[in-house]
Amino acid sequence: MSTVASREHQMFPVLDPAQIATARRFASGPEHRFAPGETIYAIGERGAPAWLVLDGTIDVVRRDGLSHEAPVTTHGAGQFTGEVNQLADRASIAAGRAGAAGCSAVPFDSAHLRALMVGSADVGEIVMRALILRRVGLIAQGGAGTILIGLPGSSAITRLQGFLTRSGYPNLTLDATSDEEGRALVERLGVLAEDLPLVVCPDGHLLRNPTDLEVATCLGMTPTLDPATVYDAAIVGAGPAGLAAAVYAASEGLSVIVLDERATGGQAGASARIENYLGFPTGISGQALAGRAFNQAIKFGAEVAIPLQVDRLACDGTRPVLYLTGGNQIQAEAVVIASGARYRRPAIDNLATFEGNGVSYWASPIEARLCAGEEVALVGGGNSAGQAVAFLAAHVKRLHLVVRRDLSETMSQYLIERIAALPNVELHVGSEIVGLEGDHASGLSAVTFRNRADGTTYRQALRHLFLFIGADPNTGWLDGCVDTDAKGFIVTGTRPRALETSSAGVFAIGDVRAGSTKRVAAAVGEGAAVVAQIHALLADRSAEAAR
Repeated sequence: MSTVASREHQMFPVLDPAQIATARRFASGPEHRFAPGETIYAIGERGAPAWLVLDGTIDVVRRDGLSHEAPVTTHGAGQFTGEVNQLADRASIAAGRAGAAGCSAVPFDSAHLRALMVGSADVGEIVMRALILRRVGLIAQGGAGTILIGLPGSSAITRLQGFLTRSGYPNLTLDATSDEEGRALVERLGVLAEDLPLVVCPDGHLLRNPTDLEVATCLGMTPTLDPATVYDAAIVGAGPAGLAAAVYAASEGLSVIVLDERATGGQAGASARIENYLGFPTGISGQALAGRAFNQAIKFGAEVAIPLQVDRLACDGTRPVLYLTGGNQIQAEAVVIASGARYRRPAIDNLATFEGNGVSYWASPIEARLCAGEEVALVGGGNSAGQAVAFLAAHVKRLHLVVRRDLSETMSQYLIERIAALPNVELHVGSEIVGLEGDHASGLSAVTFRNRADGTTYRQALRHLFLFIGADPNTGWLDGCVDTDAKGFIVTGTRPRALETSSAGVFAIGDVRAGSTKRVAAAVGEGAAVVAQIHALLADRSAEAAR
């Protein structure tokens, strides 16, 4: 039995009379009666509340492929509808209709649902666990949510799969050439090759070769921003540091918005397994850790806007202002820079040709499926590289691990021992990548490496190369507002508040901060610590205003 199936009683719990009475105190409206078969909420409907059934039933269905529906469950008295999108006020990825005898139910919009989570530890825990497990179940079923139609393995399909998967959204890919439904839609619409992939949103809206932002907008992932709103804290970056800051700040009553140009989790979110994070002795995937942190932040009322890119920070006014791509702006009493680092790219002229088309900077299940049974190479000797090697080795025929120096200088011992025990991993010490072969149409075909000691080169035929060669600070958008060190990392500690930068009201945490410990636990700790310093900043400003 699968893990999801074995927890069905937690996915669809039945509240007892006392728990129903507790929950009803947090309802956002009065009891409502629905006629038999009446639509209560539709797929793609934004702002659809969760409903607690008092009598009768609600039938829940999901999309199954392009034109069909599949049943999810039937809620009876004492059960409630919804999944995590209801908590975040995002578009619904399922639909609910009153059963054959109709039903009576009370609504909980996102604000009142969050109030239930916080106001009743008992019922809130039951509801929160159920909403999360339902999303996990929809992902496992595969047919719900967003449908991608294109060429599996292409750079565009891989990009969209990665974005949706890391964002925790169910998605299904149909081959535009061999899948009957996918091919029929492409032919009926007369879609050209340059228009692929097609994306069918849960509400049926069709996008042609969209950007991540266009998909996010179609899914209702991006909130409507009011430039007149002044947040207590605007956090740039949704990695472990930024999400930790959001959880602690929002739970303490601060108004918070988190922005990220890609997805939740940062670089840690792409890690197959994190085994040295306190409290997880068997390890946890970066995506699972980021997903839990995201749900915590939403539970306490933080807004999370993804994928939205910050173009620049203005720090010459009374408070810092973030200017976003597309013309929007965000004002905040405090800005927390948690933008982490960008993947470092080797200086190879044609590298961009193969990014997403044979060259990857992370190793998720999507990449593992693409290279299953093949020979691959991975460049890098840090812990992230070690975790990726341990994950990929179980899927590939042979893995060439290419490093500049001995692993003991850069990697944790437990990972070194694990890699040494893998029979299909071949270690190349003292080498570096110098050339890539192939073309845009067929992708990567071979890689050339050079021995750094004697300059000799060797060519390896392969279609998949993973680069884990470190990262540079993501600070190009700061527009000179804060001081950085010689490597571009942000300097803090020059003001009384330890994590504040050279610009008042602007803080830096996590990997982007000079002198930080590049570990998930350290980033989470700084995310918690910065909230106390934001409180101190707000208190000082309040005292100044009162004088």
